[in-house]
Amino acid sequence: MRVLAISGSLRRNSHNTALLRAAAEHAPAGVEVERWQGLEAIPPYSEDDDGDGAPAAVTELRSLLAGADAVLFSTPEYNHSIPGALKNAIDWVSRPVATNPLRGKPVAVVGASTGMFGAVWAQAELRKVLGALGARVLDAELAVAHAHMRVDGGRLAADDEARALLAERIEQLAAAVGEVERAAAERTAA
Repeated sequence: MRVLAISGSLRRNSHNTALLRAAAEHAPAGVEVERWQGLEAIPPYSEDDDGDGAPAAVTELRSLLAGADAVLFSTPEYNHSIPGALKNAIDWVSRPVATNPLRGKPVAVVGASTGMFGAVWAQAELRKVLGALGARVLDAELAVAHAHMRVDGGRLAADDEARALLAERIEQLAAAVGEVERAAAERTAA
């Protein structure tokens, strides 16, 4: 199973990117977590630039999403919501709505922040947006609060609880992928 991991942070030493590194390092056997690092290259959305002439970075992201079995988002919280760069990237891949690469795709949302709530508001907002696009959003979160004390050198340091919860989210994604595959097989057999 291939999970595409997307950090909503552009910061070099991002706590959210560290969460995704930990997810890749502690993924269960048979699960490959591939971290996408192209958020910075996505231009502001304009319908004038969409369609066949979409920017290369957008085309790449759409292709990676389409080829993934599931997606793991890790979002920081900016002003109690989703970072603009992440929302912009999602706006690009949301079109056309009926066939966007997130439609029907199992997704999980986690987050980290230096505050005491671990980006819970941003996670809720992101789950809402992803659900509106037709993604199969897991009803589970991982809120890493006080991330500046839990991440060291770009790694989730000595945080067994967060690592265990990350592994649990990936296992939940794997189960959701299995459900999607079973439903597709039943439709084909019918």
